[in-house]
Amino acid sequence: MQINVLEYLEKTVLTAREKTAFADNEVELTFGEVSDRARAIGSALLKEGAKREPVVIYMEKSPCTITAFFGVIYAGSHYVPIDAEMPRRRMELILENTQARYMIYDAAMKEKAEELNFSGKMLSYEEMIKESINEKALEEIRENSSDLDPIYVLFTSGSTGVPKGVVGHHRGVIDYIESLSETLGFDESNVFGNQTPLYLDACMKEIYPTIKYGAKAYLIPKEYFMNPVRLVEYLNEKKINTICWVVSALTMISAFGTFDEVKPEYLKTVAFGSEVFPIKQFNLWKTTLPEAEFFNLYGPTEATGMSCYYHAEHLFEEKEVIPVGRPFRNTQIFLLDKEGNEVPQGETGEICIRGTCLTHGYYHNPEKTAEAFTQNPLNPYFPDRIYHTGDLGYKNEAGELVFASRKDYQIKHMGHRIELGEIEADADCVEGVKTCCCIFIEESKKIVLFYVGDLDKKTLTIRLKERLPRYMLPNAIMQVEMLPLTPNGKMDRLRMKEMYLEQKKERKIKK
Repeated sequence: MQINVLEYLEKTVLTAREKTAFADNEVELTFGEVSDRARAIGSALLKEGAKREPVVIYMEKSPCTITAFFGVIYAGSHYVPIDAEMPRRRMELILENTQARYMIYDAAMKEKAEELNFSGKMLSYEEMIKESINEKALEEIRENSSDLDPIYVLFTSGSTGVPKGVVGHHRGVIDYIESLSETLGFDESNVFGNQTPLYLDACMKEIYPTIKYGAKAYLIPKEYFMNPVRLVEYLNEKKINTICWVVSALTMISAFGTFDEVKPEYLKTVAFGSEVFPIKQFNLWKTTLPEAEFFNLYGPTEATGMSCYYHAEHLFEEKEVIPVGRPFRNTQIFLLDKEGNEVPQGETGEICIRGTCLTHGYYHNPEKTAEAFTQNPLNPYFPDRIYHTGDLGYKNEAGELVFASRKDYQIKHMGHRIELGEIEADADCVEGVKTCCCIFIEESKKIVLFYVGDLDKKTLTIRLKERLPRYMLPNAIMQVEMLPLTPNGKMDRLRMKEMYLEQKKERKIKK
């Protein structure tokens, strides 16, 4: 029985040592090189005195960063990735929270790492991979390990307040990767195209199946996601056949007419998640790639990545919602009301999760952990943790889970309970709207719709009046060239609020 994620790598190295594992435009590493470098880094950390503790990794996005992750795991510790994309204050809060004694940096991040207020020891990646491998020390660590040992501390992507570090463990990651791989049909022929930053749990969908099967993963440079045509050309150049991306990355391609110029030639598996896929855009992808398999994935970082899946095998009608489907094995989904009771079939409740997938909670933050991870209210007899996602959902007639909204996207406006997602869904269906996002300004009680598209605001307003009841009509509409996104590719609603308030202030000054 497998208890350590490194067993994936060790098994693959025996049969595919010289095969390329991870690559970008500058670095290409074989499975043998990943293994050798990781064990050297693990040996170097043990030599420094690191022992079952958080190790910060501050490196540019690269295959080398992945070897550092595995190196930390070899040392029996848990990696804490930070990135130059993060605001400096956020990085300092992470250092403060973890109280890490060690930071691994690479040459590209050396100066920026030195500018941080870090009191521990800084270790050069380039020097660590030269360390002699101490097989005896690595073996000792493994002999004294457990499948509940932490692997990582990944900090949630929220833009406000103190970030929370989610502590993932071997058992949860192994169970997730086994279920995900079986469901999506991964094997050694997969060529993954990674989109997300390496400091987010979403990258596990490429990293771990790659080492499990001896597959191959390309870390796609961020700049390609600003040029849809070039991005698809890159997919074709590298013969990428599997992508697991956030919805906004996919809609950016389909909404801007990319398929009229170039189509992905090798894609056979397209998995998506993090946000609701607009039906118009999903149907464009499905029609363009009729032979490809499409999967809607859902799940929070606190439950080790994705918890549910839905095989989207057909086109959807304009007003339909793509379900998030059924939970992976060893995972159970509850829909609870405010009193902790299960809601009846078809009614909306908060999505709560239990099972092997649950992480240990938040690092050095027992208060927040106790708020989000609670005793299962349906089982008063023995300790039984569940995680409260803050998402709302319901079961359809087929018993499949359907995501309804975030709790904080459900608003009270003009005496009516409104889901902002419903406004977005109608706006998405208007001809000429490429993509959109709806926010609510609590202070002034205004609904604001941001959109990218060819039609003017006046025409959009007329079209929305034909589709929406009066109380759901946006109080303001803002046309933009590109919707702002967070580093992990989700809609940046906080930035949209800032944009709206800035525009409002400018208009007031002009008056």
